[in-house]
Amino acid sequence: MPSNTTPLAEAPAPGEASGASSDASSAEKVHAALTRSSTGNEDLRELESGLDSLQSDAARAVRIDWSRILLPVAALVVLILAWQFYVSLGLKRRDLVPGPLDVLGQFGTLWAEGSLQEAVWTSLQRGLVGFLISVAIATPIGLLLAQVAPLRRAFGPLISGLQVLPSVAWVPAAIIWFGLTDATVYFVVFMGAIPSIINGLISGVDQIPPQYRSVGTVLGASRLQMAVQIILPAALPGYLSGLKQGWAFSWRSLMAAEIIAVGGTIGFGLGSMLNQGRDLADMTVVMSAILLILAVGILIELLVFAPIEKRLLRRRGLLAGSTR
Repeated sequence: MPSNTTPLAEAPAPGEASGASSDASSAEKVHAALTRSSTGNEDLRELESGLDSLQSDAARAVRIDWSRILLPVAALVVLILAWQFYVSLGLKRRDLVPGPLDVLGQFGTLWAEGSLQEAVWTSLQRGLVGFLISVAIATPIGLLLAQVAPLRRAFGPLISGLQVLPSVAWVPAAIIWFGLTDATVYFVVFMGAIPSIINGLISGVDQIPPQYRSVGTVLGASRLQMAVQIILPAALPGYLSGLKQGWAFSWRSLMAAEIIAVGGTIGFGLGSMLNQGRDLADMTVVMSAILLILAVGILIELLVFAPIEKRLLRRRGLLAGSTR
């Protein structure tokens, strides 16, 4: 007799039914998790490829950016052509306003005599040594004034006043104190560079967020560790600006000292060459000295300070959008 009931072997047991439902739910969860994981991995891969593309684009831009060389050269050529054009008008005598070719010929004469090499080496050596000693003196003083409020209130106005005071004003006093020796030149360089470096460092410290000091205090940093390991690195942009200004002041102070302090044991520098050209009323020598002084200043900026500043800005993410 036929039966309408399902065989027991074919009917799912209650436990089996719930197990199958649980397995299906688990499979769906695993699939969703895998989908999210694969999607996340794809997003990460896209992000990495995007970053790599940006880095490669930046690297390519650095490699093919000839404007940093061509534009300064083009500007120099334009200035030389304008100079030659003015000389060709004949508005002034050639002995008063020599042309570029006249100055170039004087360069060759000074080079053959050896005075050009001597002047450049003497002034460059004095400038670099004086600047490095100024940095060694000014850095701890700047950190001390920036960290100790009473000292800053007491000596801050004096430092700013010394920075405003023209360095050439120190030359007569230095000659009386030290005579016609290299000590006179170095003293004038120190008085020109040290105040600028101190004020630059103090300005950089003032721009540090207060949270940096709070973190250092929480971590148990001592006053010396706070100054050297936290304050000084954080103040590097302002400190670097002070160093650049300090170099400019030291170079100008050096030229002023070499022009005025002549004779004795003081060697022959670019300032001495400039003074010699004035005494001889030889404008080709004067122009040669001026161009050499300008060239040394530009080379120091391009070869020393510009790469350091660019690297600092890049490490801090401040180079994007800059015109450097």
